[in-house]
Amino acid sequence: MMRRLLELLACTLTVGVLAAALVEPDGLALLGSAMGASLWFVFDSLRARRVLDWLRHGSAAAPPAAVGVWAEVVERARKSFKTLNRKSRKSEVRLQEFLAAIQASPIGVVLLDKSTAIEWSNFTAAQHLGFDTKRDLKQPIRHLVRDPAFIDYLSQGDYAASVEIDGRDATPGHPQRISINLYLYGKGRRLMLTREVTALELAEAMRRDFVANVSHEIRTPLTVVSGFIETLLTLDLPAPERRQYLELMGTQAQRMQSLVSDLLTLSRLEGSPVPGVGEWIDTQAMLMQVVSEAQALSEVLDSGPHQVLAQGGGPRFQIAGARQELHSAMSNLVNNAVRHTPAGAQVRVGWCLNSDGGAGFYVSDDGPGIDAEHLPRLTERFYRVDRSRSRETGGTGLGLAIVKHVAQRHGGQVLIESVPGQGSTFRIILPPSRVLSGD
Repeated sequence: MMRRLLELLACTLTVGVLAAALVEPDGLALLGSAMGASLWFVFDSLRARRVLDWLRHGSAAAPPAAVGVWAEVVERARKSFKTLNRKSRKSEVRLQEFLAAIQASPIGVVLLDKSTAIEWSNFTAAQHLGFDTKRDLKQPIRHLVRDPAFIDYLSQGDYAASVEIDGRDATPGHPQRISINLYLYGKGRRLMLTREVTALELAEAMRRDFVANVSHEIRTPLTVVSGFIETLLTLDLPAPERRQYLELMGTQAQRMQSLVSDLLTLSRLEGSPVPGVGEWIDTQAMLMQVVSEAQALSEVLDSGPHQVLAQGGGPRFQIAGARQELHSAMSNLVNNAVRHTPAGAQVRVGWCLNSDGGAGFYVSDDGPGIDAEHLPRLTERFYRVDRSRSRETGGTGLGLAIVKHVAQRHGGQVLIESVPGQGSTFRIILPPSRVLSGD
């Protein structure tokens, strides 16, 4: 400030002295001083205008030339600009990181303005609801999501609960359910969160079906056993008839025991860690054990006997995994073939090496075959092609589900091929990492 006053005084005196020296009347000296002061104000205003224009439109990297107090103003402003720019860049980086995190979230996020138009959305929400994050910006959400349940939910203003609608990829055979929650924030704005709940709903449906199926499977033999017990307690039956009833009760009790055993096996498979590769199993030895057990089963079944043939001839090899689980899966496949194949038919069992270095266990039979519509569901729990025939043969409806779980736990899969009237082939395919070939 002192420098500006000195500049003003110097300019005023200089012009006043010059005026007094050039012109005789003393009054012109005062006029010259006034003119000097005015000239200083003009030049100072021009410097102030340059600084002001720079403050409004300029860059911190290109400050205007200035002297005196304006140079100090420019320097201080330049330093403030640089500080603000650094903070702005840091804030922008944090904002982009935050937006990237929201984009990567499996939860859909949509910001709606007062009129429920889209202000911002991540890709997950756009995929759930079927709109474009750029093209549909500023579009009212009700024009893009037309499900009546959502429109009612959006209009009512009570967002305490969520609403569920079909997703964009929903088809009759492949449902997709999206849960939507709205939250008020700011001045009339809304935060919309979307979440795919298809898996949760399917799991809940499977749980209900599982409980219902287990209850049904146990109730039937319990009803039979209870009826026989009541008959034996109330009637004085001859010894042969009593024995017949007791044998039937034993059959039903065995059926319940098998069901409970399979349920426990499934529970153990689902709750235990994946088998390692510490134990190597000779496939030929396990094959002969499974075939021997199947032959014994064939002899006691009413539909037997069968020709259970162990096929080989290829190179011997070993597989890595849980011996008990693999034995259970192989036995289930062979026993199913024996139970569902007519007397005298062949059941061929064997191991083979695949071209990719993996291995496959197969069971082929000459049975009635299975229609193609049933094949995708055969490994579901309690799914039966012929419910009455399964009960006659003593099946629990869980055997193929156990086989599937064992295969998946060993990194493999179950393949099923069948032609009605020509028989069926069931395969357990194991990956190369679980196969050790050699003599």
